[in-house]
Amino acid sequence: MPMWFEAALWGFLAGGALLIGAFFGYFLSLPKWVISAVMAFGSGVLVSAMSFELLVPAYQDSGLLPAAFGFMLGALLYSCSNYLLSIQGAGNRKKSSGQQTEDNKQGSGTAIAMGAALDGVPESIAIGLTLVNGSVSLAAVIAIFISNIPEGISSSAGMKVAGRKPMYIFGIWLSIAIISGLSAALGYSMCNQIPLYMQSGIVACAGGAILTMLADTMIPEAYEGTGNWTGVIMCVGFLLAFGLSTMEF
Repeated sequence: MPMWFEAALWGFLAGGALLIGAFFGYFLSLPKWVISAVMAFGSGVLVSAMSFELLVPAYQDSGLLPAAFGFMLGALLYSCSNYLLSIQGAGNRKKSSGQQTEDNKQGSGTAIAMGAALDGVPESIAIGLTLVNGSVSLAAVIAIFISNIPEGISSSAGMKVAGRKPMYIFGIWLSIAIISGLSAALGYSMCNQIPLYMQSGIVACAGGAILTMLADTMIPEAYEGTGNWTGVIMCVGFLLAFGLSTMEF
């Protein structure tokens, strides 16, 4: 099996968790605090995966400068892209309380779909990047899989309350799962033939984008429902993912 194809499969697997979350979010009437708690847990998982599976290896391979440059570049790229999409109506794409509506901004449905893709691409590229060394980081795949479930729950619950049709909701998440697979393949192919310091910069870039995504979208949504418990729940998710990163698979 070609390595790029294996990367695509791992990316699709992790992205497919969005469909699982969408199923729960659409068909089950979960309380706001439950959705928020799951979002907080998923945020902690992703912080750990970003730290130990992306930024630390980038630093160990090439030193502080490439890792820091790539990390901040990822943060800036995500922040600018997210700002542009927010102007178009995607700012509330992770809300679970019905604030995703076409009434406020024409075309916000497209913007929400693009925003969902923006959130998933850095994670998937990161999965593909881990394959450059010969084998995927199962800890990263599991962490991203776990974190994608609450994202699907929150967004799908909000889309349902806002009156969006099932075909639209599940079509978005299936498309994002496919894009996730393609992004993972791209991540592997992009780094397979370039110098190590550039690989490290790209790995760190994905990490910076992930952390910025959490700060801009997932953590604020989690805090709305869990308040002062948000940090505690995040720590539980962080410790779980940290434990996974220390295990030999």
